[in-house]
Amino acid sequence: MSDYVISIPEALYDKARRLAEAQSENIDDLIRIRLENALDNPRMALVQDERDELKALAFLSDDALWTIACEQMPESKQLLMQSLMDKNNAGTITDEEHQQLGHLVEQGQRLTLRKAEAMKLLLGRGYKDVS
Repeated sequence: MSDYVISIPEALYDKARRLAEAQSENIDDLIRIRLENALDNPRMALVQDERDELKALAFLSDDALWTIACEQMPESKQLLMQSLMDKNNAGTITDEEHQQLGHLVEQGQRLTLRKAEAMKLLLGRGYKDVS
C-alpha cells in the first residue's frame, strides 16, 4: 500500500469524520473505501450525455421509473444479437456484422444501466421489491 497524502477541504473532512463516527469506522478506512468505490463506479467511464441521462432519472415519477425498470430489449433485437454472437463464436462473422453486434451490445448495456439506476431510485423511494 502506498502512503500518499492528499489535501481535502475542511468541510469535506468534517463530513467524512461525521460519517465515520456515525458508522463507527476509522476515518482513513472510510475515505479509502469511498475513494475506491468512486473510482470503480461505472458512471466514471460514461460519456457526459449518458451520465446526464442517468441523473435525469431522479426527476421522473415512480410510474416512469417502473416502466424503465421493467423495460426489455425488443425480442427481434435479442434474436439478432444471439445470432450474431453465435456467428462470432463460430468465427464466421463479417466486419459489418461485428460492428452491428457491438452496437447491439452497447444498447443492451445502456438499457441495463438505466434499469439498474431506476431500480436504485425506486428502492431509495421506499419500494421494497423492485424485481
